[in-house]
Amino acid sequence: MSKPKVGFICVHNSCRSQMAEALGKHFAADTFESYSAGTHTKDKINPDAVRIIKAKYGIDMERTQRPKLLEDIPALDIVITMGCNVDCPNLPCRHREDWGLDDPSGKSDEEFMIIIKEIERKIKELAQRILAQ
Repeated sequence: MSKPKVGFICVHNSCRSQMAEALGKHFAADTFESYSAGTHTKDKINPDAVRIIKAKYGIDMERTQRPKLLEDIPALDIVITMGCNVDCPNLPCRHREDWGLDDPSGKSDEEFMIIIKEIERKIKELAQRILAQ
């Protein structure tokens, strides 16, 4: 059986969804494929997200990822919205959930770390739920 495709969806695909894609690939690549996209995009990934993820996990998101629109990713099995009230009616999937995460953009490194730790926890929990099916 192929691994499910999980999409982390946010408005601009520049911060929370990018961090979730990176951490999904880092912690759960053996369980699911990670993608991120937005309904709109910024020209680059949030520099604070890039810096903090690189420092904490050694992941260079600027090298391995880019902002993407919904049409730039494959069909998804699982859609995770990040908490920005994104309505994705054109994204059929088997399962959808909202993680309700605050956007740390423009906030302190401590605020980023709170969100990053929550994303890491939720990624690991999602992987366990998928494995239990």
